[in-house]
Amino acid sequence: MKAVCVDDEKLILDRNVSLVEKLDEIDEVSGFTSALKALEWIKCQQKVALALLDIDMPDMNGLMLAARIKEISPDTAIIFLTGYSEYALKAFELHANGYLMKPVNADKLKQEVTFALGSAQSIPAKKDDHIYVRTFGLFDVLVDGEPVHFSRARSKELLAFLVDRQGGTVTRAEAFAAMYEDEDYTRDMQKQFDVIVRSLKTSLKDAKISEIFEVERGSMRVVNEKFSCDLYDFLAGDTATINSYRGEYMSSYEWAMFTEGLLSRGLYE
Repeated sequence: MKAVCVDDEKLILDRNVSLVEKLDEIDEVSGFTSALKALEWIKCQQKVALALLDIDMPDMNGLMLAARIKEISPDTAIIFLTGYSEYALKAFELHANGYLMKPVNADKLKQEVTFALGSAQSIPAKKDDHIYVRTFGLFDVLVDGEPVHFSRARSKELLAFLVDRQGGTVTRAEAFAAMYEDEDYTRDMQKQFDVIVRSLKTSLKDAKISEIFEVERGSMRVVNEKFSCDLYDFLAGDTATINSYRGEYMSSYEWAMFTEGLLSRGLYE
């Protein structure tokens, strides 16, 4: 697994890189004092599992950087590092997977990284599941155990939203409102959303799992009979899945907070 550390203080950065290099889960780690250079590096990587970000940086602070990273790499787990505890609330509003105070303690770092990476992989796909959708932690679609690649982060988010609706029919306007809550559904945005839908169809076709997605006049749904899903197993009362839930549900998406709250309170029926 690849990791990236970003801190504008070189000495702190070097120490953090050294600590991350010692973690069993990480095979490769790169360090940057510039948020912009880190972002360019992440864009060039096929997959970055973990990002340790200082919050208080010039030009682009860690919160802004995290939001940019999630746009281009939704599956990257984010751990914030800072000397100022007042940033904690903002960090978790962005669905950070972890939060550590400086100077970083090696044992606490290991604990946070294990949790952050484990939350995205807490429920492995069953061996007999050809298509498995994982919603606890970060959202992923696995085909025979291998993650599906989505060329657009928004197309992946659209599929996640439909999975959240558990096979119910959703209009394009409803999906748009959830994903772009601050935008109006103008003609230009309708065209942009059409591109997202087409991109999703292409990604699923490339993965040879087109059967899980249906589009009819202005509406969409996932065909939930065609795949297995941890959320659906949870709701069906599967004991192993219920015990594996750690309070995180589709952590990259703001609209998922409602379902996350219901799951955490045991109110979802």
